Amino acid sequence: MRRLALLAALYTCLTLPSVAASPPAPEPLTVIRAGRLVDVVAGRVLTDQLVIVRGKKIEAVGSALAIPAGAEVIDLSGMTVLPGLVDCHTHLADIASEEPLAVVQRSAVELAYATLPNPRLTLLAGFTTVRDVGVYRALNDVAMRDAIDAGLIPGPRMYVAGAYVTISEGAGAMTGLAPDVILPKDLRFGEANSPWEVRQRIRELAHRGADHIKVLATGAVLTHGSNPKSIEFTPEELQAAVSEAANFGLKVEAHAHAPEGIKNAIRAGVASIEHATLIDDEGIALAKKAGTYLDMDIYDGECIQSSPNTPADFLEHDRGLDEAQRQNFRKAVRAGVKMAYGTDAGVCPHGINARQFAFMVRYGMTPMQAIQAATVNAADLIGHPELFGSVTSGKSADIIAVHGDPTVDVSVLEHVSFVMKEGHVYKDEK
Repeated sequence: MRRLALLAALYTCLTLPSVAASPPAPEPLTVIRAGRLVDVVAGRVLTDQLVIVRGKKIEAVGSALAIPAGAEVIDLSGMTVLPGLVDCHTHLADIASEEPLAVVQRSAVELAYATLPNPRLTLLAGFTTVRDVGVYRALNDVAMRDAIDAGLIPGPRMYVAGAYVTISEGAGAMTGLAPDVILPKDLRFGEANSPWEVRQRIRELAHRGADHIKVLATGAVLTHGSNPKSIEFTPEELQAAVSEAANFGLKVEAHAHAPEGIKNAIRAGVASIEHATLIDDEGIALAKKAGTYLDMDIYDGECIQSSPNTPADFLEHDRGLDEAQRQNFRKAVRAGVKMAYGTDAGVCPHGINARQFAFMVRYGMTPMQAIQAATVNAADLIGHPELFGSVTSGKSADIIAVHGDPTVDVSVLEHVSFVMKEGHVYKDEK
């Protein structure tokens, strides 16, 4: 009887049709009608273009494309379409406060909840990618990046530093406390005081998920007890940072206000100088020769000076620096130095990142150059030009649209009406 049962079971298996696996669901197909499309690679504006988006990627761009059957059509024919904007200097995972010590008044969990609105505000402003350049409470930015990637919260694609790599009591340290106050490790994670300590911090950050490394080469405006004109990391420490980061395939950006600190960082091989406030003619020539990007936040002085809550010592640090930075920005543009778009968002409220475009034009850029700084140049600096930075076949479907022509009046980028990131529409007010 057992043999008969086995034979019957075998017969059933051989004669019943096999059940094929269900085919994967087709990727969503979207076609965008673009009345004007900014070709940031060629520096021109195209008209009457179609952008075909399949899933998360741009499949094709052109004026003579056939609309695929079943595609959803988004009509932006009365608008100007651009690639999603990129801000290379943000602080999304820290609270936007004029007083850094506000961080120690909150637990790690409270800080995480308090910063939740920041990525959404940034994304809806048209910035689909950011390079976040440091947090006081280490690795909050790693957690925020991962939450966005997992779809838990809306926000831009984030490339994060993990922590500030700084000297003790330096520009990236939590200063202004009594000397007998001992901070927990996550509030002093990146402190280093020799080339070997710099290497150790970078090894730890690479292990914990940092996408790039932020070093502080000079003093800072928004740090108690600091002097923006002082030199902090030595040339040897900066060289160690660049060398060690390269071992993990990571780029280094250097906060630097003072001329010698800027030049020390350029000679060490950093990818970009953040602020570059007092860069001199020699520094400009060095940056151009080395291909170092300048990431100059020439708008945020408006927020520092206008806020009633800015501490008095910060106002004193900032005195005279804003106009000097803007004039040096003009010099760097004229010299043909590579420029990327960075706002220091968090100093100004999150979501108003685009206000800097008008200042960049006021101080020497054409509107197209300013747009390129926030698209193709920014993608090159971050190291992923194959992924974002232009509306091009094969790249991520990060697309925004505005009324008006930003290549004529760049301020229209302050009012983005349409935002798509990775093929998903997050804002549609067309």
